[in-house]
Amino acid sequence: MELKGKIAVITGAASGIGRATALRFAQEGAAGVVVADLNAEGLKPVAEAVNGLAVPCDVSKPGDIQNLIAKARERYGRIDVYFSNAGVVMRGGLEAPDDVWRKNFDIHVMAHVWAAREVVEPMIAQGGGYFLTTASAAGLLNIVESATYGVTKHATVAFSEWLSIAYGKRGLHVSCLCPQAVMTGMYKGVGGSAGVDGALSAEQVAGEIVDVMREETFLVLPHKSVLGYMQGKTANYDRWLGGMRKIYMKHIESQQG
Repeated sequence: MELKGKIAVITGAASGIGRATALRFAQEGAAGVVVADLNAEGLKPVAEAVNGLAVPCDVSKPGDIQNLIAKARERYGRIDVYFSNAGVVMRGGLEAPDDVWRKNFDIHVMAHVWAAREVVEPMIAQGGGYFLTTASAAGLLNIVESATYGVTKHATVAFSEWLSIAYGKRGLHVSCLCPQAVMTGMYKGVGGSAGVDGALSAEQVAGEIVDVMREETFLVLPHKSVLGYMQGKTANYDRWLGGMRKIYMKHIESQQG
């Protein structure tokens, strides 16, 4: 898909990957860019920069997502691209309380489901569209620092796969973004397993998104090494688990030291 003339909605757009992607979509000639985020003040300069529409939105609330989509249609008449990008990092394992698990699940899984319910069928009716999600390399490989993050990002990948399976023959293109560390507010270059291969800029990731959309392929892998890690995981699961245990123990030692 070429973005020229398209109408796009992007969540988590006040900063980081969402902001960079909004700017890149506008640069590519999008006819309208709707930016959404909990940070209403942060949205204003982004919307001004892309000459678009800012809609404050908490993606953990289905009513907010419905309002976002309604506002986008009211302004532009249709939605061609929906980038379900908003995310949260809340570290925790078995000790994490249920409300933390629920928040991660709502933001990383149900937000995509709620959005897809509103936009997929209308996209198909208008001749096609694009639905993008932001998962993480953690959604393909896992992450030692946070069960709540790794588990729900796995579900992001699974839901994205299902969307592609169910609607790919009906005109819906689906891509799933799975980077390692990106220099955003969520990651500032301070340790962590996600940064093992270095951190990319949000602008680099936005460029990779646009390239993948042109090819209309599923995985967006800004860190190319992730594909090799996936292949190693599936080639010998037990060996991969052993390696991840070593990384986990190093993480525990760093926390204690």
